[in-house]
Amino acid sequence: MRFISHLFSSFHLGFLLTLLALATVLPAVTAGPLKPLASNPRYFTDGSGKAIFLTGSHTWANFATDQGNTEFDYDGYLDFLVAHNLNFFRGWMWDLPHSNQAFNGGPFDWKPLPWLRTGPGLATDGKPKFDLSQFDQSYFDRVRTRVIQARDRGIYVAIMLFQGYAWQFDRTVTDGFPLDGRNNINGIDAGPADAAATLQFGDVTRVQEAYVSKVIDTLIDLDNVLYEIANEAAPHSTLWQYHMIDYIHRYERTKSAQHPVGMTFQYKGGTQEDLYASPADWISPDCTEEFRENPPPADGSKVIVMDTDHGYGWKILKADGPAKHQAWAWRNFCRGNHTLFMDPYLARPTGNTAPRNQPLGVNPREPYFGLRPDPYWEPLRTTLGQTRAYALKINLAEMAPRGELSSTGYCLAHPDREYLIYHPGPDRGFTVNFGPGTYTFEWFNPSTGLLVNSGELNIVVQGQQNFAAPFSGPAVLHLKRAN
Repeated sequence: MRFISHLFSSFHLGFLLTLLALATVLPAVTAGPLKPLASNPRYFTDGSGKAIFLTGSHTWANFATDQGNTEFDYDGYLDFLVAHNLNFFRGWMWDLPHSNQAFNGGPFDWKPLPWLRTGPGLATDGKPKFDLSQFDQSYFDRVRTRVIQARDRGIYVAIMLFQGYAWQFDRTVTDGFPLDGRNNINGIDAGPADAAATLQFGDVTRVQEAYVSKVIDTLIDLDNVLYEIANEAAPHSTLWQYHMIDYIHRYERTKSAQHPVGMTFQYKGGTQEDLYASPADWISPDCTEEFRENPPPADGSKVIVMDTDHGYGWKILKADGPAKHQAWAWRNFCRGNHTLFMDPYLARPTGNTAPRNQPLGVNPREPYFGLRPDPYWEPLRTTLGQTRAYALKINLAEMAPRGELSSTGYCLAHPDREYLIYHPGPDRGFTVNFGPGTYTFEWFNPSTGLLVNSGELNIVVQGQQNFAAPFSGPAVLHLKRAN
């Protein structure tokens, strides 16, 4: 099934008008692999010298492994991202063949997996044991094909290499986990818990390194690739994650290209300090209340991806409502952070998580999934696309968070050249501090998705200038020196 027709029928009209007004184009990802922009390392560049802002929406079964009885409609998902002007997602993988996840509507069977199931003997999920010396080439072919499909739509993919969350919370006596000695013919045994996220067993680490090498070899010539070591592995995984980051860096230095490697928040009980101290190129911190309400400005020591999956729990997220969702996206953009929404998309959770998402329709092959996304989350998706439209419009490579230049506290600026200010409201007035000259201006209403007013103003005095939005509520002001 394809979602593009229904998306445009319900898509935010104002946002479409804004894209036309800003002449937004979804560029192909062809200029080269991402690397930190030397002059402004809050952002990546692809070798073109332009700063690349990453924002997107991701969901649990969107990439390497299918959930349940239904193959994920990957083309429909990519259409969904393009329709919302998004250019980034985390490519999820699951490495427990049989996952309990009762809290989320499980159990689920996950497939395909990286290794062949040859036997002899049966694993704990009742299927042939794995041979960890033989890769299932169809798995890697699928990963490559899907990265290429994303590339051709101008979308970057953060490849999730290991499923640390599932190792912690979903292990059962019938999970068939390949690195459990009961489930492979190679005598490789990380045990029944989550010791696979440690360096405790050298033979387990070597199998993991061989798998990572295979992924890299599969994708080395593709430019729209980032790597993420593990999804929400336990705090005791720190040294293992550092090791795997270093391993990828070393291995790729022997290859024709290098790609950014990321470390995401360790659940439950991880620290922001372990992320910042890591050798990772990009990180996803915990979205604590402080980070949600007043995100710290990116200082350029790491590329920061603020992902609602980490700390912005769905109950708080849903209760906050569209206005706070909008503010979260704009605040982070103006603080130099990249953004991701953990999008429930088509999932139909059961039990006490059922209010999380209410997609329209029911998939006849797998009742856990709906047919069309829950419109409740549409304003957040739309807002992320709006921020990207401005990232493409402004000279982002020269812009840095300069909250002190505006009374709103949210300002990207190339002083005396260009400013983008987010005003949360509710009052209309605020100040911006800049120098004399002639500037073009435009007012954008993020609540309606419309450009409201534009023109030219002549500033004759250095210092604080007063502005009042021509509408109530949140506002975005773009100032650029003429000529």
